[in-house]
Amino acid sequence: MVYTKSITAFDEAYEVIPGGVDSPVRAFSGVEGTPPFIDYGKGGHLFDIDGNQYIDFVQSWGPLIFGHCDKDIEASVIQAVQRGLSFGAPTTVETELACEIVSLFDSIDKVRFVSSGTEAVMSAIRLARGVTERDNIIKFKGCYHGHSDSLLVAGGSGLATFGTPSSPGVPADLTKHTLLATYNDIASVEQCFADAQGEVACVIIEPIAGNMGLVPADESFLEQIRVLCDRHGALLIFDEVMSGFRASLQGAQGISSVKPDMVTLGKVIGAGMPVGAFGASKAIMSHLSPEGPVYQAGTLSGNPVAMSAGLKSLQKLKAQPSLYVELAAKAKRLVEGFQEAASAVNVPMVTEVRGSMFGFFFSDKVVKNMEDADANDTKMFAKFHKGMLDRGVYLACSSYETGFICTATSDEMIEEAIFCAFETMKEITA
Repeated sequence: MVYTKSITAFDEAYEVIPGGVDSPVRAFSGVEGTPPFIDYGKGGHLFDIDGNQYIDFVQSWGPLIFGHCDKDIEASVIQAVQRGLSFGAPTTVETELACEIVSLFDSIDKVRFVSSGTEAVMSAIRLARGVTERDNIIKFKGCYHGHSDSLLVAGGSGLATFGTPSSPGVPADLTKHTLLATYNDIASVEQCFADAQGEVACVIIEPIAGNMGLVPADESFLEQIRVLCDRHGALLIFDEVMSGFRASLQGAQGISSVKPDMVTLGKVIGAGMPVGAFGASKAIMSHLSPEGPVYQAGTLSGNPVAMSAGLKSLQKLKAQPSLYVELAAKAKRLVEGFQEAASAVNVPMVTEVRGSMFGFFFSDKVVKNMEDADANDTKMFAKFHKGMLDRGVYLACSSYETGFICTATSDEMIEEAIFCAFETMKEITA
């Protein structure tokens, strides 16, 4: 494929936007080549400014479960826009969407809408600290919860350690209360609780991690975390910004029997618009302003256009109960095909699927945590990504990201992508 216009566009963007992108993952820094600049999307395809067409397995990093330009969602957005872009005042569509979410999650009685996943998690943690009157939190290496200061920490040596900032501009005083544990390793969580000496406000976890590749938490691991939280009086937060309505209609909670105290959501509830949310029981949410003393606010929170898009998306999902089985079957066929292509040239690969989410690693062992993910052959992934892009298959541009299937992804698209995988693997191992 030819990327002449995208290369020029990237050079121009670089002059006025740091790194040429408004989110670092878009820069293609972990793979070969220049990011295509997108002109438009339609169904399961993307089209760039050079006129190239791609089968899209990123779907705007998850929210487009019905693909690009879904007619029903598009119509709801247009109707909302015609009434006004924003009011900074209550609208009934906020309540409608909240009711849909509450009806689906046993762990949620009330929900507060915000404008991003980062904001949802930041607010949930503040609420957890306010409810428990404690400062320390436990998170897991490899789980990404947005770029708020207290969550930008890097793992130290040993099973668990107090966090140190992983980005300049983040004071150590803001991360010293963040303890790091190892995903799927309960001993590391126990050590964190011991280190904190009864001062843990909450444990936050992606029950289906999507930011070290797709790595689900073991059911027994989640069960043991629940026991530890109850024993130590800490709240358990499930970050389902990515997995919510993607892994199942109830996210990870439609798969696991473990019930968290709080949930953060995003992606699908915006259907492509910037939205986040956090919810919990009435008792916990009563601590939130204006009912309680824990302050959280957002001028554009509950934006009517975004709420309308999300409401239509959830209504469509609830009306099609068999949808997740169909999407999971397509995701399974895709990664099995990728694995067959890798095996054909004696390259190790492991795969994972949860609902409409999929992941794969160039590795010879199942990935259970960040250390395992780091052992993934990232150079092989970069070559694979470039070969697939050149053949019209748009995959996440990092081996630490998750892929997504949408309802517009046809069986023919899946088979075409698998054919491209065979051709790419033969090319890069020749």
